Amino acid sequence: MRRALDIADDVRAGRVTATEIVERCLTGLRAGNDRLCAVTHILEDRARADAAKVDIAIAAGRDPGPLAGVPYGVKDLFDVAGRPTTAGSALYADAAPAQTDAEAIRRLRDAGAVLVATLNMDEFAYGFATINARHGTTRNPHDPDRLAGGSSGGSAAIVAAGLLPFALGSDTNGSIRVPASLTGVYGVKPTHGDLPMAGVFPFAESFDDIGPFATSVADIRCIHSVLQGASPTNAEDRKVRVAQLGGRFLENADLDLRAAIIEIAPDGAVLELPDIARARSAAFLITAYEGGTLHRAALAANAMMFGPATRDRLIAGTLIPRSLYDAAQEFRLSFKAMVTDLVAEYDILLGPATPCVAPLVEDPRILIDGVMKPARSDLGIHTQPISFTGLPSLSVPLRRPGRLPLGLQLIGRPNGESTLFQFAAMLEAKGVIGTSPPPDYRGPDYRGPSYRGIET
Repeated sequence: MRRALDIADDVRAGRVTATEIVERCLTGLRAGNDRLCAVTHILEDRARADAAKVDIAIAAGRDPGPLAGVPYGVKDLFDVAGRPTTAGSALYADAAPAQTDAEAIRRLRDAGAVLVATLNMDEFAYGFATINARHGTTRNPHDPDRLAGGSSGGSAAIVAAGLLPFALGSDTNGSIRVPASLTGVYGVKPTHGDLPMAGVFPFAESFDDIGPFATSVADIRCIHSVLQGASPTNAEDRKVRVAQLGGRFLENADLDLRAAIIEIAPDGAVLELPDIARARSAAFLITAYEGGTLHRAALAANAMMFGPATRDRLIAGTLIPRSLYDAAQEFRLSFKAMVTDLVAEYDILLGPATPCVAPLVEDPRILIDGVMKPARSDLGIHTQPISFTGLPSLSVPLRRPGRLPLGLQLIGRPNGESTLFQFAAMLEAKGVIGTSPPPDYRGPDYRGPSYRGIET
């Protein structure tokens, strides 16, 4: 699948129709999903109808928008008119269908994009692995024996496999940045509260955000602007001040990540944010409390309809005293103020998005502080403290063809996404970052060489 803006240019110029693009896309999704387990539902009738509207607009001389005819998918917690919003759970499989689309989907439709699929996720977005009791485990297209990450794993994997040019996910504690890093695509968590959450099934409202996955800086910048409801803006034409995140952010980081950070900002100050472990613990507590509170009634009425891992974590959240939650929120305010003051003179902070490459599905653990820890909870070790601050963060893939992906976080000032995109575009032009196609992804029938031999 080509990049989103290239597809839109061809559709607007009449070199190809939106209908042709969608038909090719649907064929690819049907052929490729068996191996990936990334798609939960293909919206064939809707996609064909929306593509036809784009073609009619072009035939009438109207511009259908910057994403004309571009197919995309959404994590299975966005409202899609006519379908139940399940948030990846069997509990809501037979719920009443949504009456309207989520606001983000509406904005994308107005920009000419064509929704073709809903995508797999950790149940209720509670996890970093996309191991779903109902739909199965999403596989990494760079090595199907490995996880794609989560909780927006289906969205990341489908883009990394080239089956869709972009997709939407949600990010509470790293659920966009983690799978973007593990699958080698771009993913942005915006400034908290900046993109529309209407019609998105919540997890923990203190941290919940939505954002896109894409395969180029230009694509993700355009999609972000459409979701924001504004034209893309350029950052000020001045030298960008960059600092490295040290301390806890490097203690469990792959050596290639460390080297990339030094290469990108060799003269940048090294900042060590204090109380990172405490911030992450407080984020866990707030997330668990808000998730448990949200699902308390459903757990009491029908706990066995929840997946086992999700059920246990949500039940634990219902047991947290309100006083502890309030204390965690109070600490969050002081932590955000401290971080804001500490980084005030910098435009971008550099850090790892994940500590390592994607772990194996059969052994979903990663090495943290010398101990093997569950990937489902600890892949977000470097993203969770950033969510705690509400700052925007763009996960960018290091350029490493033939090797398993690794991603960096470019962390900006509040509402500083334009600077993040500008800096990322410079790194992309220099060849420091960029997507690489999976080594030999050919769909569900391919039985080529094992991916276990890939250098990690």
